[in-house]
Amino acid sequence: MNDIRIPLTDKSIVQLATPKEGWYLARDTELKGFFVVVGKRKRTFTVQGDLRQGGRRASSIRVSIGDTRELTTRAARAIAKEYLAQISRGQRPKTAKQDGEAGLGQVGNEVNTEVAAVTLRHAWQRYLEAHLVRKGRSEKTISGYRDHVERIFAEWLDTSLGGLAEDPARVAEKHDEITKDNGPYIANGCMRTLRAIYNHARKTNRSLPRDNPADAVDWNEEKRRDTGMGISDLTEWFRELAVLENPIRREFHLLTLLCGSRTTALQQVKPSHIDFHSRTLHIEKPKGGRKRAFDIPLSREMILCLIRAIRVGRQMYPLQSQKWVFPGDSESGHLAETKEDRDTLSKWGNDLRQTFRTIATAAGVSEFDAKLLMNHSIPGVNAGYVTRHKLLEDHLRSQQQAISTAVFSALGKFLTEDAALRGWLGHGASRRATSELGVEPGAQGEEQDKMRRAA
Repeated sequence: MNDIRIPLTDKSIVQLATPKEGWYLARDTELKGFFVVVGKRKRTFTVQGDLRQGGRRASSIRVSIGDTRELTTRAARAIAKEYLAQISRGQRPKTAKQDGEAGLGQVGNEVNTEVAAVTLRHAWQRYLEAHLVRKGRSEKTISGYRDHVERIFAEWLDTSLGGLAEDPARVAEKHDEITKDNGPYIANGCMRTLRAIYNHARKTNRSLPRDNPADAVDWNEEKRRDTGMGISDLTEWFRELAVLENPIRREFHLLTLLCGSRTTALQQVKPSHIDFHSRTLHIEKPKGGRKRAFDIPLSREMILCLIRAIRVGRQMYPLQSQKWVFPGDSESGHLAETKEDRDTLSKWGNDLRQTFRTIATAAGVSEFDAKLLMNHSIPGVNAGYVTRHKLLEDHLRSQQQAISTAVFSALGKFLTEDAALRGWLGHGASRRATSELGVEPGAQGEEQDKMRRAA
């Protein structure tokens, strides 16, 4: 068959005709020198360019990028651009074994690069698209990986994974360097990222060494950050929270404590996620993606917290509050940054998740129920037989209420003696919250009735 020229996409490549004999080229109309070699059994992303020396054409270099079944067109095109850039500078793209050495040996006027020549940049691009994005990982998770690769490992982006595997001492030294410059936790996290990307790359690059380069690392000791509060610590924390300037942030931190959920999940809560009739809050995108979505049973205190957040949100952000329970000035329209000055609020974020778990134990809630409430994985084969939504109807809600009751019981007399606490959570504050929602008659009026009945 004759060579053709088409816009190369995943779809157009699948639709290419298979030759009865030999092979042909499907050249990309977007990027010159980028094409697919279409054979009877295999289709291979390839790039070709002229290597010049002294301003003259020395040879034509053709480099195999990878099988179309193992790489997306987008990732292959990114690799092709890098190879073409190297060729334009008079450099030959390197194999894993030749990383840091002289150029490739030639066969005639062509050079074939082994799949093992994949660089960290190439492997990261495929891991990002095929593993993180495709599996619905959160933006926070993806940004963490991206920071490790594109900032911490910036100088290694064009280094082959094979080269790193053959020089484990280099990886161990990098871990020591990151530990010194960025701290032990970030150093370990970066190496876990490198290990995951290498393992993923090796699935389609069997010529990579079996030994993962991250195995050479002497891991830093990591201790669980014990920053949770006990019941005796809650009174002072509530006093700090009561005088927090932004009432939306105040309710956000309180809800974090009462449900023990991750802040990134609560930031994206919408009014439509709240079911006041069944008294549940749907968490659409928790850690692990949509497939791990779950419902949180709501205690009375949690319902009042959400009602106050909705009321204040409508007053402060009329437009954004139509979509988000915790609206803000961010580009997304919801609360984006949840950190506070420790001098203003001593505990927030993961501190409150630890506190929830601590208070749950003090309230007599079993470890199994606490894990279900926090959407943690349950170990053991028997966990697969637990029907969570059946427990949700009565049992888990009663456990949730027990935790909330324990939290607010810690306030005791201070709920009436402290002016800020009394104005926020005291007697009559709940009625004011529901009566000042300001919803219109009709369907929204029904919503208001549900809120009041739930409260």
